[in-house]
Amino acid sequence: MSEALDIERWNLECEFNNTDHRTDLNGVDRLILRRGQVFTISLYLRSGTFQPGVSSLEFVAETGPQPNEQYGTRASFGLSASIDTSHWSAAVTSPPGDMVALSLCAAPDAPIGRYTLTLGPSERIEFILLFNPWCPGDAVYMENEQSLEEYVLSQDGIIFRGSYKLPISTPWNFGQFESGILDTCLQILDMNPKCLRNPGKDCSGRRNPIYVSRVLSAMVNCNDDKGVLLGKWTDGYEGGVSPLFWKGSVEILRNWDKQACQPVRYGQCWVFAAVACTISRALGIPCRVVTNYLSAHDNNGDLVIEHYINENGDLLKSREMIWNYHCWVENWMSRPEFKSDFHGWQASDPTPQEKSEGVFCCGPTPVRAIKEGELTFKYDAPFVFAEVNADVVNIMKKKDGSTSKVTTYTTFVGQKISTKRVGSDAREDVTHLYKYPEGSDEEREAFKKANHQNKLLQQQQNEGLHIAIKVTSDMRKGCDFDVFAVVTNNTQSDKKCRLVFGSCAVSYSGHMGNNCGFKDLLNVELSPGAERRVPLRLNYSKYGEQITEDNLIRLAVLLIDFSNSQQMLAVRNIVLENPEIKVRILGEPKEGRKLAAEITLKNPLPEALENCCFSIEGSNLTSGQVLSERLGSSVGPGEDAKVKIYFTPTHSGMRKLVVDFDSNKLCHVKGYRNVIIGKK
Repeated sequence: MSEALDIERWNLECEFNNTDHRTDLNGVDRLILRRGQVFTISLYLRSGTFQPGVSSLEFVAETGPQPNEQYGTRASFGLSASIDTSHWSAAVTSPPGDMVALSLCAAPDAPIGRYTLTLGPSERIEFILLFNPWCPGDAVYMENEQSLEEYVLSQDGIIFRGSYKLPISTPWNFGQFESGILDTCLQILDMNPKCLRNPGKDCSGRRNPIYVSRVLSAMVNCNDDKGVLLGKWTDGYEGGVSPLFWKGSVEILRNWDKQACQPVRYGQCWVFAAVACTISRALGIPCRVVTNYLSAHDNNGDLVIEHYINENGDLLKSREMIWNYHCWVENWMSRPEFKSDFHGWQASDPTPQEKSEGVFCCGPTPVRAIKEGELTFKYDAPFVFAEVNADVVNIMKKKDGSTSKVTTYTTFVGQKISTKRVGSDAREDVTHLYKYPEGSDEEREAFKKANHQNKLLQQQQNEGLHIAIKVTSDMRKGCDFDVFAVVTNNTQSDKKCRLVFGSCAVSYSGHMGNNCGFKDLLNVELSPGAERRVPLRLNYSKYGEQITEDNLIRLAVLLIDFSNSQQMLAVRNIVLENPEIKVRILGEPKEGRKLAAEITLKNPLPEALENCCFSIEGSNLTSGQVLSERLGSSVGPGEDAKVKIYFTPTHSGMRKLVVDFDSNKLCHVKGYRNVIIGKK
């Protein structure tokens, strides 16, 4: 007959277990485990000793408010001779005595979340269980150790903004291991409407990273729920802050928690994606932020973006837009419902654009499915396919109400799809994961599968007159510079044309602002084979007051051939570079040692900067806080804004110090410095 162990106390061995499970950066004051991996606890007996084959101990692991074995949220098991990592199991690894070393393992497909483990009739311990990308039996298993270091453990990164001609690195502090962040991420899961409606079923769904990714896609925005962020793209940021204010996810998630789950104001696509990346990594799902340049927002599913322009080439308001760039996340997981080709990176987009199954969310959909044109695959493959492949058609709306199609010379949608390279701050181009080379047989096959008729029927570009927009390399904020319309006559006859060259401020999401410069030439003559360059001067005195924080200007050239009334349009967005922020670290970088960041920015504008403020943030560098220093005086043209900000690192390793500069005329300029922190 078996005898139950009489347990007096226990030691959860948190420091050993958390370090072994790679969760120690969350702290070692409580047990945080990964599923499918062995952990150890020590039991101290009040009386008697453990006797193999005689002593017994029963376990019950439970998660969620309605634990149920059918849902997988409750598991009962006893002692085994050895651990089996394919399901919940326990085994004693110590010799007989009054201290029992107990090895346990959670099933590799157990729901993630907060657990209670009952030992025997009444002893209870608590722990948090996360996905385990180091475990081959887990759906998020990732083989490459360097990739795991980047996509799960790295607390900072680079997000690419700017334009496809000039991708700009924006540093971001993901901070998934900062104090309180994991608890907030678990609370986000608990606040999702599916959990509030049916908590038992929702907690059961948390065994599946597909389900969890879809919940996060909905909960990072607040459009249908008590989600984290409210998006805003127009008309100022009253009642909140500009999305460019944020340097990382930590402050956003803490604000949401402090505000009793009221949305944080405001976010835009890279902020939504970065917060989703933080939560995914915190829960153990490998994740990266991806940027798609010239990203289409197709709201009717026809894979065509129709743009209406007026007779000056100005874009008229439309729901269907081409975003200068758009960011989403990719989560790594297997897709058991598909062939193995479709395992791996899954695109998921938390920015609220269109509803999916009645909710503002998007994905996860296999990136490979987008490349192959497999648009029936769950979830939301047609929308993501359109973002990287939609065709753009420009139609002129004339004053008399008539319309005519305009021949368009513009770059294709879906350019330079980018993410941070593993182990480096360099850009990795992942366009080849989303689409085949332009014009290839494989691309044509993918378009056939996707029924992308417009692309299949597309004719060669007009061989007659050709227009392009050329720029110079000195397009910095504060400078005056020229841009050029280049017209080439490829015909055998003389041509007489009208050329309209316009520029206006534009937001990264495609919303038009005011004029920055305009030229209308009524009599442009070109002999056969001739090329004509028409300059347009852009002066800071004019564009400086018009451009948004995105520093973008839309250039448009409309050419009308008088001989046949044909209209041709070329469009290009340019991004003006902000000045560089220089960061110097003063002192020997070691754990627990006070350091100074000496930060400098030279004013590039022909006017003074007022209300200048530098701020810094960095995981394990600034104790989860944003540290700021305001200048006491204005900074004249060509002068340096300079401060020292002190901070004390808490952990060793390579860390990214993210810097922000803000003023009345230069808003939220970003910079960073990688700092190698030594051990004490």
